[in-house]
Amino acid sequence: MKYELFEEVVLTRDLPDKRLKKGDVATIVDHHSVPDAEDGYSLEVFNALGNTIAVLTVAESLIEPLTEDEVFSVRSLATG
Repeated sequence: MKYELFEEVVLTRDLPDKRLKKGDVATIVDHHSVPDAEDGYSLEVFNALGNTIAVLTVAESLIEPLTEDEVFSVRSLATG
């Protein structure tokens, strides 16, 4: 599936090195075409106040579109 720039998407798995979890919402900021392989996307993740907390590049299989039957929730990034 091709996503549009600045579209919001959902992570499909935990990314512990970035302190991100499956279900976290991210914004697409770039698309990376890869011949003979899976395309990738650069994502920006924001906290509840709108501050950037992560910028990362992932394979397309690690994201999916938001759907109308989903709602936002808040979780703490604090460890421990």
